[in-house]
Amino acid sequence: MITLERQSLLGKEISAAESRPRWLQVVQGVAKEFGYSYVSLMCVPRPEDDLLAPNLVETTLPIRFVREFDEMRLLRFCPILPKVKHSIMPQSWSLADLGTDQPDAAPIVDLLTQYGISNGLIIPTNALNGDRHLMRFDGQCDQPSQVALNEIGMIALHAFDAYERMRRTEMVAPRALTKRELEVIHWTSQGKTSAEIGQILSLSDHTINAYLNNAIRKLDCVNRTQLVAKSIRLKLIN
Repeated sequence: MITLERQSLLGKEISAAESRPRWLQVVQGVAKEFGYSYVSLMCVPRPEDDLLAPNLVETTLPIRFVREFDEMRLLRFCPILPKVKHSIMPQSWSLADLGTDQPDAAPIVDLLTQYGISNGLIIPTNALNGDRHLMRFDGQCDQPSQVALNEIGMIALHAFDAYERMRRTEMVAPRALTKRELEVIHWTSQGKTSAEIGQILSLSDHTINAYLNNAIRKLDCVNRTQLVAKSIRLKLIN
């Protein structure tokens, strides 16, 4: 597909998204269009941050990946951070950035490899209030050409603008989660399955799934990974 035509079509899909879950679904489609497996919108971590989850705003990364990443405090080894400290330009990264002279980086290399992530693309963005964010595409694909890099960079900026506009126009605050819903989210964040949570709380896995689905709707999320990340970001769970 001609670059401008594809950029126009994807831009229209993003603009037509009426909710955050739909927005994430469309942007995930953008990632796959360019060969990436996952997409995330995240805040730029502060120097003292050592956890990924609190900085994730929206993501399609598997919840187990995020949990294992934070259990090992791997954010300090993340190859994308040095690339965004002093630049606002879109930049690509790969595991080759973590050289063999960095033996402490072996755990993050192993984890990324396990989840099929060997390279990615980062597009820095700025909200109207000045907060810095990153649109992040991760997976295992060929190094993008400069033309593709420019194209996905423009689409990502369009996506962030649409997301910010959606966030600003949200008029209804999320409905409060019940104590039981918060309990279920907490155990989900610990990597427990619905069946395991059911055993802990003496409930059926069907009931656990119902609590999770209710919480996903209340917080306007698309899946359990996003639900956990958003709950942590809103300080609903630790």
